[in-house]
Amino acid sequence: MAGDVRRRARTGPRARLKTVAVAVAGGFVLVGVLGFVPGVTTGYGEMTFAGHHSGAKLLGLFQVSVLHNLLHLLFGLVGLALVRTIGGARLFLAGGGALYLGLWIYGLAIEQESAANIIPVNAADNWLHLALGFGMLALGLLLSNDAGTGGRLDAPFDRP
Repeated sequence: MAGDVRRRARTGPRARLKTVAVAVAGGFVLVGVLGFVPGVTTGYGEMTFAGHHSGAKLLGLFQVSVLHNLLHLLFGLVGLALVRTIGGARLFLAGGGALYLGLWIYGLAIEQESAANIIPVNAADNWLHLALGFGMLALGLLLSNDAGTGGRLDAPFDRP
């Protein structure tokens, strides 16, 4: 009986939610590190700390800067810290998804050659932010339906 409970804890909805959140957070850490690797990042010598003048592109496609790479690293590390709990994993995925949708709107609203483009973002970044936003939001909301919080089973409309 106790073995069944432990096995379900490792393979059930809670484990799935945490596993996906760890994978997403780890992906952000990896992208942050790869942004500092010459070769993986083309135009590495043209990388600036911030701003739209950075000529560096991760995988030759996504415009990056030192600040952009540090933000990916920080976001991934915060995610890895949050996924220790079910609520933290939900927050990281759903909240992070909402944050990335906001970043997508920001990327659409600013002129890419303006001083407001401090991160920097280009059209490829904007499409990626849209996909990440919807993907993370969907994962955070859909995977957590059956995860519960350790108390009574709840339905999404029961949550505050």
